[in-house]
Amino acid sequence: MMKVPLMETNLNGRNPTKRGKVRDIYDVGDALILVATDRISAFDWVNPVGIPDKGKILTQLSLFWFEMFKGIVPNHLISANIEDFPSEFRENSEMFKDRSMYVKKCKMLPIEFVVRGYLAGSGWKEYKQKGTVCGIQLPKGLLEASKLPEPIYTPATKAETGHDENISPDEAGKIIGEELNKKASEIAIKIYREAHDYALSKGIILCDTKFEFGLIDGELVLADEILTPDSSRFWPVDQYEPGKNPPSFDKQFIRDYLETTNWDKNSPPPPLPEEVVIKTREKYLEAYTRLTGKQLC
Repeated sequence: MMKVPLMETNLNGRNPTKRGKVRDIYDVGDALILVATDRISAFDWVNPVGIPDKGKILTQLSLFWFEMFKGIVPNHLISANIEDFPSEFRENSEMFKDRSMYVKKCKMLPIEFVVRGYLAGSGWKEYKQKGTVCGIQLPKGLLEASKLPEPIYTPATKAETGHDENISPDEAGKIIGEELNKKASEIAIKIYREAHDYALSKGIILCDTKFEFGLIDGELVLADEILTPDSSRFWPVDQYEPGKNPPSFDKQFIRDYLETTNWDKNSPPPPLPEEVVIKTREKYLEAYTRLTGKQLC
């Protein structure tokens, strides 16, 4: 029997301070509790059906990467051990354990730092039309899923509602300042390169990913989630072939399913069928196990 997904959390009947697409956020004074629920979004809509254990997978994978890259850039994590959380969360540990992070508050930068190493998604669509991605000129003759000569920084604006929009690196510099944009994007590319090489050794291609940064007392920190199936495209090495859209370990599987329906993407999405939910959960778990070498559940 399939597990029941955790779609919403509450604290003794009190709703979180904010509900994002997939996260519930609790303000605890000088810090936040970020809770990854089992909600899943695609095309900027949250599906009415969740993916069991997804929030735990995202949180545990983010923690794995935060630890790996803490020498490159600090992050906002205080603790992911429920015993270190404020008492009211400890008393409701079944709801919050393994899917929550106790983090420092930071001033989030209003840009998503997207790094692409391969041509896919919206980047492939733009390249077919203009030969560019986010205004960056690329070589002629590339195919869908082609590896790029070098990883590229292709930022996007953050949308509270509606769609994030791709912008050029120059536009990002105008929004957050050229110096900060340069520093954060260089860190994002460095982490991408190292994560890509590591994942490759585990049989996974890291096609692209997005990072979020914030400032704490003027210091740049990595925040939110990092290198998860929700924020990245993961492809199996043994099924990769330029010119074809490879199968994936991420929510592209759900996007591909939704494209087969008659959904207009401007109204609430159709509920995911059970077989898509089961397959998605399996894909997320396989990515976690391959990358970390651990079994989650």
